[in-house]
This record gives sequence, structure tokens and C-alpha cells, in this order.
Amino acid sequence: MSDNEGEQGPKSTFSTYMAEADQLFHKGEYSKAVESYSTALLLQPGDRNCLVARSRCYVKMGEAENALKDAEASLKDDKSFFKGLYQKAEALYTMGDFEFALVFYHRGHKLRPELQEFRLGIQKAEEAISNSVGSPSSVKLENKGDLSFFHKVDERKKARPKSFIHLLKKEPSERSQKTPKSERTAKQLLGELYTDKEYLEKLLKDEDLIKGKTRTGERLQDVIMSCISYLDTRTEFWRQQKPIYARERDRKLLQQQWNRTRSRPPSDPNFCVLKNLEEIDTELTAGNTKNGLKKAREVLKTVQGWSDKALPNKAEVLGNLYSCIGNALMDLGNMDKALENHFKDLELAQQGKLTDSKSRALDNIGRVYARIGKFQQAIKIWEEKIPLVQGGLEKAWLFHEIGRCYLELKRHTKARDYGIHSLSAADDIGDEKWQLNASVLVAQAELKLGNYKSSVLHFEKALNQAKLLQDDDARDAIQKALQETRQQVFQ
Repeated sequence: MSDNEGEQGPKSTFSTYMAEADQLFHKGEYSKAVESYSTALLLQPGDRNCLVARSRCYVKMGEAENALKDAEASLKDDKSFFKGLYQKAEALYTMGDFEFALVFYHRGHKLRPELQEFRLGIQKAEEAISNSVGSPSSVKLENKGDLSFFHKVDERKKARPKSFIHLLKKEPSERSQKTPKSERTAKQLLGELYTDKEYLEKLLKDEDLIKGKTRTGERLQDVIMSCISYLDTRTEFWRQQKPIYARERDRKLLQQQWNRTRSRPPSDPNFCVLKNLEEIDTELTAGNTKNGLKKAREVLKTVQGWSDKALPNKAEVLGNLYSCIGNALMDLGNMDKALENHFKDLELAQQGKLTDSKSRALDNIGRVYARIGKFQQAIKIWEEKIPLVQGGLEKAWLFHEIGRCYLELKRHTKARDYGIHSLSAADDIGDEKWQLNASVLVAQAELKLGNYKSSVLHFEKALNQAKLLQDDDARDAIQKALQETRQQVFQ
């Protein structure tokens, strides 16, 4: 590109400059590629794919700061843009910020578990941390949670409650004196994030670590405390995480089986199996996924060797085990094997005409499909589950998830209709969290359909719910969407 062209502005199209830059990148001519990407951005400012591509060039050139700026710019409008997440992690890794790189590798892996790049990124970041840190035991990344909540820190920048600061200043022994009930509740609501909370609390005990600062000047102690504060106030579960109603249903099924074996001696196979199932459920609920998976596989092998006479409800028990194995594999990112086990659970439920077990299997199969982006398959499975639904909370969740899938597929009328069904179910049981979720879904669908006034009304309802729930992140996001939608009304 000549100097005259640079002065007069771009003379070609965006796609032409992108293609030229891609060729230069593959040839290893990174400086020239940056020039072409920059020219392309003059034509389409803020194009996220172009920003990611230029960020890659900067990484190759050793200009990590510029690489990070471009990666963050690519995430400006969509924090879940996986290419931007990966590039941000790569830039942080290049800068030597291995802990924060690990955060974003984990977040990307959570969103796109099928991509090898995130798994390799997690591995190399953990190795780098291990090599650079050495002795402090509190920084061994042995927990298996997602850690992706760290991205909230830069977005929120809000003061921590005084009561929480006071809590953190207490002695470790005093802080750990929590009631078993509150701990069980925290584990239930945080799910996979519970081990991350434990990990962060361990980090606070490392005096040398918390004295450090990030590249933006923030104290690591402040970052860690803000993240724990975020977790302590979190009362929602991840969208594709196992819903609380489903956990309650599974435990109810387990309790029913316990009741049938209560009068039998401990030597009875039923008693032994159900005790093992309870232990597996405890491991998985606590986030000890690998331990739970290992035990489930061991028990499965044992049960498969027993006759139907020795274990009359063998099919029901096997279904339980396949379900546990499938959920553990899904948490570990092995989606193909997870599906295989959930389909085995479904097959046994259909053969034995076990309605609750069939509902459970369809539930889990749909979650796996949605997690890997196969929304049409998820819809098909979940719509088969609708006649089996029991209770308002399950209805609100299921209708919402089906609606979200239709929204992803750009079938906005269907998305709106299911959103309305979800909202109706949430209204019936007075569940504010699902009233919020369903209202947002309806508002988004109406916006896509061009029904701006209806969209505004539902965003306003969702905003009120967010304020009642004191969900600041949801409130801020809804306010932004509401402002943009109102502008459409007056155009």
C-alpha cells in the first residue's frame, strides 16, 4: 500500500483488504498484515473478526499490549465471542499474566468445550503458573471450576459491601465456621462455581500473592475479593447447568428407592447400590466430578454383573448410573460420551416405562445438544419432554430454554411464544428470577420481530425484576437494551 493511498484513504473493499491481510499473515509478513487489517477497519470500524486477526499479528510481533487492546475491543458488544476470548487469553499469556490467561481459556472452554485450542491453552497456562510460582500451595490450580466469573471484575468496578470486607478480615478459622445448611445451599446454587470460591478463598491466604498488582494497576487482593463478593451474591445457575428443580427430582427418585429398601438388611444388593448412588450424587453436587465419575463407572460394572433376580429394579439403577456418568462427562467437556450415556438412560426408561426417568434423560440430552450448539436437536428432544413436565418451575425453565434455542435459530415468533409460556409459568409460581429471564426472552424476540413497543414493555418488566433481585449486572444490561429499543420506537 503506497503512502499516497494512505493519505487518500482506502481504495478497495473491506473483504479485499481482509483477504490481502490473511495472505500476508500466512506468509509471516505480520507488519504488512497489520497495515491491511488496519485499512479494513477504516472501512468497517469495530469488525470483531478483523480485530481478532490483527491481534494475532501483534502477538506474533511481540506487541502484546496492542494485541490485548484489539482482543478486548472484539469483545465490546459480545462478551461470549469465543474468538475474542481466545485471543485475549493468548495476549495475556504472551504478557506473562498466566493466571488471567487461564481465566479466559477456562471461560472459552466453558462456552465451546469441543474446541481443542482452549484445552491446550488451559494446559499451557497451568504449566506456566506451576513453573513460575513453585512453592506456594495456595496457587495450585487444582480445583476444576470454570473461573470465568473473573471477567465481571472489569465490567462492574463497584465497591464491595462493608459487611463483606469485614467478613474477609476475620481469622480463617472464624470465616470457616459456616452452618452445614448454608454450605449445602451455596454448593447447590453455585454448582461448578463452588470450587472456584474455595480456590479464591485459598488465594487470600497467600500474603505475597495478594500484595501484587495487575497490569492495569489493580491490587490482586481487590480483584479476588470482588470476585468472591460476586459469587456470594450470585443466586442463579448457569444457563446450561443442571437446573435446581432437576436435582430435586433426581434426589426424590433416589429417596423413593431408599424407602422401598428401608426394611431390607445392609447386605441386600439394593441397599448397597443405593448407598453408592447417594455417595456419587454427593460427589457430583460438591463439584468432585472426576471422583464421582470414577465411582459411578465402578458401580455400573458391578451392577451389570448382577441378575434381575438379585436386583429387581436393575434397569432403574442402571439408568441412574448412566445419567450420573453422562452429567459428569458433560461437565468435563466430553459431549459425545455424555450423549451416549444419556441415550442409554433414555432407552432403559422407555423399555421399563419409567416416566420420571424418561423425563430426566430427555432433559439431559437436550442440555448437551444446546451446549454444543445443536439447537434444532435440543428443541426436538425438549418438546418431547413437555407432556412429562411436573411443576411450574420445571415449566418455566423448559419453555425458556426451548425459546432460547428458537431465538438462536432466528425463529423469532416461536421464541416469543415459548417466552410467553415461560413467563406465564413463572407468574403462576411467583418466581422473580424466571419472570426476569422470560421477560428478557420475550423482549428480545419482539425486538427482532419489529414489535418495538411490546419489546419495551417486557424490557421494563425485566428491569423491575432485576432491581427487586438486586442483580446489578442484569439491570445494567437490560437498561442498555431498553435504551436502544426505545430509540427504535421513536424512529
